[in-house]
Amino acid sequence: MKIYNKTSKNILVATIFLVVFSCAKTNKKSDKDIVNKTTVVENLPNITDYPIVGTNQTTSYNNVSEISKPKFGDDFYGQNSNYQGNAPEYINNGNGTVTDMITGLMWQQSFDHNNDGDVNVDDKLTYKEVLKLVSDGVSFGGYDDWRLPSIKEMYSLILYSGRDIAPESKSEDNLIPFIDNNTFEFAYGDLNAHERLIDMQCATTTTYVSDEIEQLVFGVNFADGRIKGYGLQSPHGYGDKKFNYLLVRGNTNYGKNLFIDNSNDTITDKATGLMWMQNDNGEAISWQDALKYAEEKEFAGYSDWRLPDAKELQSIVDYTRSPATTNSAAINSIFNCSEIINENGNKDYPWYFTNTTHATKNKGTNAVYVAFGRSLGNMNGNGWIDIHGAGSQRSDPKTGNPEDFAEGHGPQGDAIRIYNYVRLVRNL
Repeated sequence: MKIYNKTSKNILVATIFLVVFSCAKTNKKSDKDIVNKTTVVENLPNITDYPIVGTNQTTSYNNVSEISKPKFGDDFYGQNSNYQGNAPEYINNGNGTVTDMITGLMWQQSFDHNNDGDVNVDDKLTYKEVLKLVSDGVSFGGYDDWRLPSIKEMYSLILYSGRDIAPESKSEDNLIPFIDNNTFEFAYGDLNAHERLIDMQCATTTTYVSDEIEQLVFGVNFADGRIKGYGLQSPHGYGDKKFNYLLVRGNTNYGKNLFIDNSNDTITDKATGLMWMQNDNGEAISWQDALKYAEEKEFAGYSDWRLPDAKELQSIVDYTRSPATTNSAAINSIFNCSEIINENGNKDYPWYFTNTTHATKNKGTNAVYVAFGRSLGNMNGNGWIDIHGAGSQRSDPKTGNPEDFAEGHGPQGDAIRIYNYVRLVRNL
């Protein structure tokens, strides 16, 4: 990951330029470290498409633990550490803002919105308050065009060099958040205000309506590395739920796909520079088998198909579509999705594996998936409902027996499938 501090207040250049930055914090770069970027105006690079930032996952895993990076032909080859994508690259602008040089987005740097030197529950707002804050106009860092991010903009910041946190955890020892906390000022939930450490849900403009729940707000949780739909009421009985937030500006095209049907059962997304298989693999398989299937696949004249990482797969979710609203998977109709029967006995659409591991400490027992159908939970044994929303991102154990989780798992009774579907990708 590259993090740079600017050597001057503003960079205003008309053509492609080379500029040397000294690295932020203690990771200083030498004079030989040079960054080649296109035009930058008002601290924003001239990026108008949808480049995907890599997950920053460099550690390799088998089904249960860390391993040496697999080589081609080895078991578990094809995972995220083998395909790292665009390394995250941030510039600390020195005014409370951070520019992402991959996405062309500028972010508020700190969750300390009260500027009192501490990130706690007082920095959070209800969803209505967040929307009003933005609609009333926010001036920050010398700019007044801030907006609340979409779920795809917010998810661009997630990093899977983080480590999952147990919901009941009371100590921050050895925890690693799913955001670059050398660049962004992050804090876990406020135990002194009846929160859990895991309560770090960041609100977005993306909402969801299911058959059972009137409205959910999709958020990214940088404490536990997930996307979920969150209700507007506190689950702990303290009135309206309060959210963290980071405002964003720049690249208003970010998150917008430009799909082209290649008429050979492949789909090109010109915005991200990725080619996808139009069809999925047609059956639920284990994570290890998914990696093997991807690496061995030859299709449409290409042999470099692979399993997508978490951020690549999330890039093709269509959050305007769902089983409840459009009677479809949460994906553009240019794609084909298998139909399944879910835990509630209803027609539904699959969850899809990524090549990304959802790690806890030095263990790698879970693999990240994205739900293109309902994301079910059996909370308190009261029956299955779409508790997190189609388009959520969670993780499943890489091995085990799904029957062991027939009634769900965890505080919200999350469905656990272990075997999931696959949609392959390749770089253009």
